Amino acid sequence: MNAVEIQFDPASLVLINLLLAVMMFGVSLELRVAHFSAILRAPKAPVVGLIAQFLLLPALTCALIWLLPIAPELGLGMLLLAACPGGTFSNIMTWLARGDVAVSVSMTAVSSLAASVLTPLNFAFYAWLNPKTQALLSSIHIAPLELLLMVLLVLGVPLVAGMWVGRRFPQLSKRIEQPLRWVALAVMLGFVAIAFGRNWSAFVEHFHLFFYLVVGHNALALLVGFAAARLTSLNPAQQRAITLEVGIQNAALGLAIIFTFFPQATGMLLIAAFWGTWHLVSGLLLALYWSRQPLPVLSEAKPCA
Repeated sequence: MNAVEIQFDPASLVLINLLLAVMMFGVSLELRVAHFSAILRAPKAPVVGLIAQFLLLPALTCALIWLLPIAPELGLGMLLLAACPGGTFSNIMTWLARGDVAVSVSMTAVSSLAASVLTPLNFAFYAWLNPKTQALLSSIHIAPLELLLMVLLVLGVPLVAGMWVGRRFPQLSKRIEQPLRWVALAVMLGFVAIAFGRNWSAFVEHFHLFFYLVVGHNALALLVGFAAARLTSLNPAQQRAITLEVGIQNAALGLAIIFTFFPQATGMLLIAAFWGTWHLVSGLLLALYWSRQPLPVLSEAKPCA
């Protein structure tokens, strides 16, 4: 596909990363150390979800790009999204779907923290491993330590700060947590609007290419989460939580990385921007469907280690 250079001044890039950090801070207000320690007490469900999130999805995405006739920029965008942690709205969608919110929250906490290292590592590894994206990656100057630092600053630091504020000032955090979730939604939609607004002609020209890629890739992510939970005999509530956690990626982080490090890669941006809209649609539709499907009673569900 023809490249269309994207120009952002330094102030805009700082603002984008700052807004993403604020979004992560708001999500972390309700997180507690207990959410991490809960994984140690009952590790099976969160560990299955994290394996699906950080191992299975990136590997299958790499294989998919290898097999299909996909333009390198589009493939690189898919790899970046697959390397991102779960999205900030997976917890709400899990609640709507009558899923196991504790599993969802614990996965969000651990995946957001682990993503500070695993997102840059997975993205660089699979982009280098895949011959279609290897050449493009090598032609783009990217400093791995700078990428690692950026992800740490917009995910790791706000997560720890949000947890501290939530524990130290619980009443304040309860008042501002919900408004900050709306801010998070506004930030996501703002990123998408900026991406599409600056590249409208490319969006229209290549819609037939990235539309099916994003819809199919998102369906793959949801399927990977569901299959991993189902095949490991987790109960239905946990299956719903893991499906949504793996299928709802942090597209805002992906867009922030693209704006900062790959401003010339229009294909990557179109994939991430459309994913940021589509996964909200697919996730909400699935959550609403599951909300109408009663869960089996606990005695019928298989126990989880």
